[in-house]
Amino acid sequence: PGGSDAGPGDPPLVDILATLYVEKDSQKGILIGAGGQMLKRIGERARREIEVLLGARVFLKLWVKVRPKWRQSEEVLRRLGYLQS
Repeated sequence: PGGSDAGPGDPPLVDILATLYVEKDSQKGILIGAGGQMLKRIGERARREIEVLLGARVFLKLWVKVRPKWRQSEEVLRRLGYLQS
């Protein structure tokens, strides 16, 4: 998704596709913000920090999804890596 416009000697490009889960529509609206500005700021900051950690350029694509009571679901927590199988 991020493309490959790297030249010789440029650091590699890492594509990261991430979903942020919230429990309510109102939380989704807060996270996205007016005109998507809050999500844009979150994504830009996260991308910069990940680039430092990886030593590579990062293409970060974020989605926000509503999943009611996801924090109470052992199945969801296990799938997301919060609980061991």
